[in-house]
Amino acid sequence: MSIGDQISTVIPSPDNHEQDALLSSDITDQTEALHAMRIAIAIDDKHDALVTEALLHRGNFKNTRVIPGGQTLLSELEHSIQDQSAPIDLILISSTQPNHTWQQICESISCNKALCDIPVILIASEPEWLESTTQQAFNSNITDVIYAPLRPAHFTPHIYSALLLKKERIMKKINAHELESELAEHKKIDQRLQYIRDHDDLTGLYSRSRLVSALDNAIIDCASASQEMALLHINLDQFKVINDLEGHHAGDQLLIDVADLLRRFIDNTKMLARISADEYTILVQNANKESSLKFAESIRDEMRDFSFDVSDRVYNIGVSIGIVIVVPDKQITVSEMLTCADQACFIAKKHGRNMIHLHDDMDRELHLIRDEAHWGPKIKDALLNNRFALMFQPVINLKTDQIDRYEALIRMYDAKNEFISPEVFIPVAERIGMIHDIDNWVINEAIVALRDLPEEQSHISLNINLSSHIFHDSELLQRIKECLHKNSVDANRITFEITETAAIENYKQTREMIVKLRELGCKFALDDFGVGFNSFSYLKHFPVDYLKIDGSFITDLVNDPVDQTLVKAMVEISKTLGKKIVAEFVESEEVLAMIKSYGIDHAQGYYIGKPATALKNNLLPLP
Repeated sequence: MSIGDQISTVIPSPDNHEQDALLSSDITDQTEALHAMRIAIAIDDKHDALVTEALLHRGNFKNTRVIPGGQTLLSELEHSIQDQSAPIDLILISSTQPNHTWQQICESISCNKALCDIPVILIASEPEWLESTTQQAFNSNITDVIYAPLRPAHFTPHIYSALLLKKERIMKKINAHELESELAEHKKIDQRLQYIRDHDDLTGLYSRSRLVSALDNAIIDCASASQEMALLHINLDQFKVINDLEGHHAGDQLLIDVADLLRRFIDNTKMLARISADEYTILVQNANKESSLKFAESIRDEMRDFSFDVSDRVYNIGVSIGIVIVVPDKQITVSEMLTCADQACFIAKKHGRNMIHLHDDMDRELHLIRDEAHWGPKIKDALLNNRFALMFQPVINLKTDQIDRYEALIRMYDAKNEFISPEVFIPVAERIGMIHDIDNWVINEAIVALRDLPEEQSHISLNINLSSHIFHDSELLQRIKECLHKNSVDANRITFEITETAAIENYKQTREMIVKLRELGCKFALDDFGVGFNSFSYLKHFPVDYLKIDGSFITDLVNDPVDQTLVKAMVEISKTLGKKIVAEFVESEEVLAMIKSYGIDHAQGYYIGKPATALKNNLLPLP
C-alpha cells in the first residue's frame, strides 16, 4: 500500500467529517437536554441524600432537589402538576422511608395519570435486599433498582437510562395525541363528506342519494311489516319561467321557500328530499291509496295559498304531484319506484298542471311505449345512416401544461341535421337495448380517430364514456382487442370512463371486466367522484386509474370554502390510493390556478377548451 493510500484510509473525507460533526452536535444537544431535566431525591438520611446529589452534580445533572420524607415528595409532585414550568422528570427514592413506605409512594405515583410517566429509581441496601423484595419492587412499578453504596461508574448510566425513558414516554404521549387529533380531523372531514352526499346544499333537504338509500330500506320494511308505503314526486309548475325572468337568485329563493313550506308536512313517518332543480319527493311510510291522495291534496291546497314576491311582482306557484303506492307483495326496485313516481308526475303535468296523478302499471307502459315509439326509429336511423358524431373536449395535464388527452363526447343529429342531446336519446337507448350498439360505435370511432392522427400527435389519448350495460357484453373484451389491433392503436391510449353509480349498480361484473381491460393496457376513470359512493370502501378496492371530481364541487370552488375543503380531501384520498385526479367544469383562470395548487393532475372545462369536431394538440396559453 502506498503512503497516499495509507493517508486516504486514515484521514476521513470532508463529507464524512461533516457528517461526524453533525452527529457529534446532535449527541451533545441530546446530552445537554438530559442534564437539564429535574431530578427529585427522596432519601430520608440527610447525609445519603447529599452524597447522592453530589454524585448527580458530578455527572452534570445539576437540576436536583432534595426532598425529605415521602409525604413531602407527594406534596412536591402535586405542586409540579400545577406548576408546569417545573416538572419533575426522575425520582430517586430510598428503600427506607419514616412515614410512608416506598411501596405506598410508588402506588400513589403510578395511579396518578399526571405522574405515572415519571421513572422511579429505588436505592436499596444490599444486605436487606432479597429476591422476593426485588420482585415486589418491579410489581410496584419501580423503573430501576440501584444498590448502595453508590458508585459513579455504575450510578450515572442508570440515570441516563431513566431520563431517556422519561423522554421516550413523553414523546409517545405526544405522538399519540397528534395521531388522535389527526384521526379526529379525518373523522370530521368524513362526516362533512357524508353530510354533503346526504343533503342538498341549497335547501338543506335530503339529497337524491340519501333518498335512494332510504327507499332501499323502506322497500325491505314494507315487505317484512306487510305495510303499504307511498312516494310522492312533486314538481313546481312554471319554475323555469320564474327562473328565466327573475334570475337564478330568485329561482333559488323560491326553491328554499317551497322547501320550508313542505317541511311543515313532515313527521317521523315521512322523509323529504330534493332530487333535482325543481323536484321534491316525500316518502311516506304506512300509507295507502286513500291517505296518500289526501296527503297530496293538503300539499296542493297549501301551495294554492302560497305566493312568491320578487321585484314588486307576485307569482302564484302550482305543483304537479305524482304518487306511486308500493304494496308488500309487489316486487319493485328503487329505480322503478322513482321512475313510476316521476312518470305519474309527468302525466299530472300533461293533464293541465297543478294536478295529482296516481300511478298504475298502464300509465308506465303507455309512457314507455310512446317514448320508445318516438325515439327508437330515430336512434336506429342514426346508427344506419351515420347520424352520430364524436366531439372532443381537451383535457390538460397540469404538470406539463400540455393537452395530452381528450374526452370523446357523442352527439346525434336527426334527419333535418338538428342536434339532439344525449340526455334525450341515451336513456331510451338503454331501455330498448340499443345502448350496446351506441357504445360499440363510440369505441370504434374513437380508436379510428386516434389511428388517423399524424405521427407528431401519437402521444394523444382519448377518454371514452361507457354505459353500465356494456359490461354485460361477454364479447366486449375481444371486440376491443380486435379493433385496437386492426387500427394499430396502443391500448394505453384509451381511458374508459364509468360513473360511480353505474360502477356500484353492477359492482362485481363491472370490476371483473375492468380488470381484464386494464390487463390489456387500457386505463379507467371513475366519473362523478364524490357524489355516487355511499362508502369509500368501494373505491378502496375498485381498480381505476383516474378519479374525476364531480363538477358540482368545482363550479363555485373559488367562492365556496366547503367545496375547497372537500376537494382538498378528495385529492388527499386519491393520492393515498395512488390514483390520478381530474377536475371537470373548469371555467375560469381562478379555478384553474386553485386546482393546480391543490395538486390535481388534469383539468377540463370551457376555460381549457370547448368540445370540437377535431382533435387539436394545443398548449394552453397560461398567464
